[in-house]
Amino acid sequence: MLATNTRHKGHDHPRPRSAAVVDDIVSQLADLGYRDTEPRRLVISAAAAQGRPFTAEELCAALPCVGRATVYRGLRLLVETDLVCRVLLEDRELRYQLSHQGHHHHMLCAVCGASTDLTGCDVEDALREAAAAAGFHMSGHWLEVYGRCGECSST
Repeated sequence: MLATNTRHKGHDHPRPRSAAVVDDIVSQLADLGYRDTEPRRLVISAAAAQGRPFTAEELCAALPCVGRATVYRGLRLLVETDLVCRVLLEDRELRYQLSHQGHHHHMLCAVCGASTDLTGCDVEDALREAAAAAGFHMSGHWLEVYGRCGECSST
């Protein structure tokens, strides 16, 4: 597995997002047949503005002008289209973040909340072998690695 440059830092180091990112996501959705609506664009913009993995409730709070059901439907669409990925924190709280798309995993800092994407999946073959040996038919997997990022380890 390779750690990519994509880091989603904690609250003290937000990662800026430009309108171009929002336009790119809207364009990708349009290519899949989804309309560009103002509420959907607001949900995408709010998700893109998050500097760390976020909860659905945080997204709702950031969008008081958008109905709660609309926020949840928009978030579900973004997850289903692989534009947003789910992140399970060490305390088992489910959060979301923009996805670089494709199969990947995350390294999550338990101190500052930094999230680093891991691309490539060297464990896939080992998991398939273990599943086959147990007579289990694997349909997928989800892996999160917890610990401390380089900055938090040095303090």
